[in-house]
Amino acid sequence: SGLERPQVVAHVQQALSYTLFDCKWVPRSARLLCLGSAARGTGLLQLYELRGGRLALLREIEKAKPIKCGTFGATSLQQRYLATGDFGGNLNIWNLEAPEIPVYSVKGHKEIINSIDGVGGLGIGEGAPEIVTGSRDGTVKVWDPRQKDTPVANMEPVQGESKRDCWTVAFGNAYNQEERVVCAGYDNGDIKLFDLKTMSLRWETNIKNGVCSVEFDRKDVNMNKLVATSLEGKFHVFDMRTQHPTKGFASVSEKAQKSTIWQVRHLPQNRDIFMTSGGAGSLHLWKYEYPAQRSKKDSEGAEMGVAGSVSLLQNVTLSTQPISSLDWSPDKKGLCVCGAFDQTVRVLIVTKLNKV
Repeated sequence: SGLERPQVVAHVQQALSYTLFDCKWVPRSARLLCLGSAARGTGLLQLYELRGGRLALLREIEKAKPIKCGTFGATSLQQRYLATGDFGGNLNIWNLEAPEIPVYSVKGHKEIINSIDGVGGLGIGEGAPEIVTGSRDGTVKVWDPRQKDTPVANMEPVQGESKRDCWTVAFGNAYNQEERVVCAGYDNGDIKLFDLKTMSLRWETNIKNGVCSVEFDRKDVNMNKLVATSLEGKFHVFDMRTQHPTKGFASVSEKAQKSTIWQVRHLPQNRDIFMTSGGAGSLHLWKYEYPAQRSKKDSEGAEMGVAGSVSLLQNVTLSTQPISSLDWSPDKKGLCVCGAFDQTVRVLIVTKLNKV
C-alpha cells in the first residue's frame, strides 16, 4: 500500500558555485564532502556539517586539478582519510584535519581518473587496505597506500587491443585475507571482472551500452550480486553466486528510464535495496527479490545461476539536471546525499526502509 511505501524526502538542499562531481558522507559523523571543479579549472573540496535543517560549510580547500571522485573505503575509522582521483590522473590521499599537503600522492594515470573505490578500511572487508582507480587511459590500477609510487596490480589492454575509456570500478569478494576482485565498466559496454588473487580476468560480458556505474551489494561477502547501470537507462543485476562455464552469471535487466543511469548505490543496512540516479534528475529506489532456487543444472549437468526480479519501491524527480553522484550514510539508515549538475547538493531522508 502507498502508506507503507518508502518516501524520499528532500531534507536540505544547498546551492554551490561550482560543478559537483562527487559527494561522500564522512563515516561516523554528520558531515559530508562535495568534490568538484571551480569555474577557473581548479579542484574544490568542501566539507559540510548537517545542523538541523541546514548545511554549515566547515572548510573549503582548493587544489590544482578538478577532483572527479573520492572514497573513504581504504582508511581506518580513526583516521578517515579521503582518497581522490583528479583530472590530471593523480591519486591523492588527504587528512581532512590538515588538508594542505596529501599524505599520499601518485601520478597514477596518463588521463583523468573517472572512478575510485576502496576496500580493507572502515572495518569493511578483510585484507590489506587498497584503492582501485579507473581512467580514460584505459587502465585499471590497484594501489596499496602503504606502498609508494607503484600499483600492486595493473589491468591494461593487451598488445593490439584498443584501449577503452574506463568509466567505473568497484571492489568485491573481500570476505577473507586472500580473496578480492575488481569489477570495471567501460564506455563500449564491456564489463570485466578481475581476480586479484590469481591476477587474471575471471569473467567478461558486454551490455551493449556504456557502463556508467557498477557496484557489488556488499564488498565484504562472498560475491552475491552486482548491479551495472548504463548510458541508455537500463540496469542489469547479475547473480554472482554461480558462474556457468560458458554462460557466465545469470542476470535480470530493467529499463528504468529514458536517460542515463549515472550511479547505483546499495543501502548499507540492506543489500537487497538499491538506489539509481538518473540523467533526468530522478532517483529510483529498487528491491531485488531472489528466485525460489538460485541455481539449477543445465542439460550437461553444470550449475547455472537463476536471476531474480526487481521491483520499484519509489521514484522521485529532484532536479532538472542529471544526478551524477549518490552516497548513503553508513551510519544512519535512510540518510542519503546526492549531487546534481544543477550545482546543488541535496540531503535526503528515505522513510519506512524497515517495512520493505
